Amino acid sequence: MEHNTAFVFPGQGSQYAGMGRDVAEKYTAAKKVFDDIDAVLGYSISKLCFEGPDEQLKLTENTQPAILAVSSAIHAVLEELGATRRDLVAGHSLGEYSAIVSVGGLTPAEAAHIVHLRGKFMQDAVPVGTGGMAALIGPSVDDARAICEEAAQGEVLSVANINAPGQIVIAGTKAAVDRAITVAKQRGVRRALPLPVSAPFHCALMKPAEERLRPVLESAHVKDLWLSLVSNVDASPIGTATAVRNALLRQVASPVRWVESIEKMIAMGVRRFVEVGPGSVLAGLIKRIDPSVETINVSDVPSIEAFVEKSRQA
Repeated sequence: MEHNTAFVFPGQGSQYAGMGRDVAEKYTAAKKVFDDIDAVLGYSISKLCFEGPDEQLKLTENTQPAILAVSSAIHAVLEELGATRRDLVAGHSLGEYSAIVSVGGLTPAEAAHIVHLRGKFMQDAVPVGTGGMAALIGPSVDDARAICEEAAQGEVLSVANINAPGQIVIAGTKAAVDRAITVAKQRGVRRALPLPVSAPFHCALMKPAEERLRPVLESAHVKDLWLSLVSNVDASPIGTATAVRNALLRQVASPVRWVESIEKMIAMGVRRFVEVGPGSVLAGLIKRIDPSVETINVSDVPSIEAFVEKSRQA
């Protein structure tokens, strides 16, 4: 079976004030997604997406449902316009929830409820200022792990995101992350810089968040997917409701294996990646993983129209 097209959905860091606004104004399918999510959250995440302020949008418990809302709204429009022919889906961290929505595992409102809590639990797991993340530009995964081992000194520090060749994010206690930046520079790593995040995601410090998320996921109405999702935790395709719940739970404190996930999809025959949602972070990472594949961004009305037109010609 030739898997030619994959839809991928962005995670935290892709947000910006104004995202989704033109889409919601033009398409009723998009507006309905925003309305449904506003209703379930009990506050206007749509207003936050469309107007900001950035300080509010940057809070993890807001960022997560905000990005999910925009990605799901854009996807709903593509669905209505008959432009969702694809063979596989995936999402980066939080984006995995948007991917699951896109293939029938959860409704946008159900997913928004979960990710709002997920963001809150992740934020609560570590007191503000005591955890951190840093991007290491240049080293291999093994080099990054060795840097973490040297800098940990008995504290939590590990590889959190394997985003692209030579682009690795580490997470742990703030002191350990600071030491790692020094160690990385001593070892000749090209760049090592702290990231402006509110918590140390995808490391063992997130275990309390994972435990709090467990009952939320267990009681959620997750359905079997009608198309395979390549999961962050194992970089392999899954489809049953049980496997989805398990992957979403383990994802909280485990690294995002983005490079392997993309390589897996390419090995399964994907030649075209369509990033559905705000920004173009994933398209950039995918091009670094394999410059020969085609990447397309669908993030606003002009890009939706261009993509729908292209899909009709195909």
